[in-house]
Amino acid sequence: MLQYKVPDDKKVRVIVDSDAACEADDPFAIAHALMCEKFVVKAIFAEHFNCEGSMERSYEEIQRVLRAMKKEVPVLKGEKGKLEQKAAGELSAAAKFLIEEALRDEEKPLYVLCIGAITNIAAAIQECPEIVSRMTVVWIGGQSHEYSTSEVREFNAGNDIEAANLVLGSGVRFWQIPNDVYGSMRISLAEIQRRIAPCGEIGKHLFEQMESYNRSERAGWTPGESWTLGDSPAVGVVMDEACGKFHEAEAPVINEDTTNRFESGRPKIRVYTSIDSRFILEDFIAKLECFYGK
Repeated sequence: MLQYKVPDDKKVRVIVDSDAACEADDPFAIAHALMCEKFVVKAIFAEHFNCEGSMERSYEEIQRVLRAMKKEVPVLKGEKGKLEQKAAGELSAAAKFLIEEALRDEEKPLYVLCIGAITNIAAAIQECPEIVSRMTVVWIGGQSHEYSTSEVREFNAGNDIEAANLVLGSGVRFWQIPNDVYGSMRISLAEIQRRIAPCGEIGKHLFEQMESYNRSERAGWTPGESWTLGDSPAVGVVMDEACGKFHEAEAPVINEDTTNRFESGRPKIRVYTSIDSRFILEDFIAKLECFYGK
C-alpha cells in the first residue's frame, strides 16, 4: 500500500478511454491510472479499433484487468465503429456517461485520457457541445507537428480521422502526445518479466498478454524483445503536467493519410514534444510493487 496521501484539493476526476484489446500496451496504462492516488477514476470506456467486434473485445480486456487488480470501476461500452458509422440519434453508454459527468457540478477538474481512437469523445461533443468547456482531453495520437509523413499512418488518428478532427477543432482544452513522443516510452520484455510479472495476478497478466502478442502474427512491426508503452504518457502528464516539455500551437487538421495540415485561426492546443519516460515507468513499477508485490 502507499504510505502517503494526496491532498483532496489536488485530486482530479479521470475517465480512461481505451482500445484495450488492440495491442499490448493499453492494459499497462489502465493499471497505472487505477493505482494513482491523485486520480478519482470515474469510468473506463471501451473504444473500437476499426474492425468488427473490436469495441466489445476492448470491453472484455478492461474487465480482465479489473479482475486481476481486484478493482471495481464502471466499464462502459463505446461506439462500435467510426463516427461516420454512428446512426443518427444513437449514442453509446460511454458517450452518455461522459456528457453526464462533464455537466456535473463538481470542483475536481475532469481529465479524459484517450489512448486509442477518439470516437467516444467526439460522439459526446457532437451530441452536447456544452461539455467542451468542462474537461481536458489528453490524446495519445497524431503525427509530429514538426515532421509528418505519408509513409507512416499513425494508428489512433487513422482509426477515426473524422472524430479526431472534430475534437481538435472543438475548442476543448486539448493536450496532444504525438507519435514521436509516445514512441519514446521504451521498455524491454526482460524488464517486464523481472519487475512487473512477479507483482500479483495483474503483473502476471500484463507480462503474459504482452509476451503472447509479441509472438503473434499481428506483431510483425515490433523489434522482437522490446516494446513501446506508448499509452502511459497520458497517465504521466496528468499526474504531473511538467513531466515533459510542451508548447502551445494551433490544432492541426489531420489528412486522410494522417499527415498534418495547418490552417490559421484554429483552436490552440498543448502539444508535448518530449516525455520523462523514467518518471512514468518507475512510478508505475513502484506502485505495482507497493500494491501487488510480495
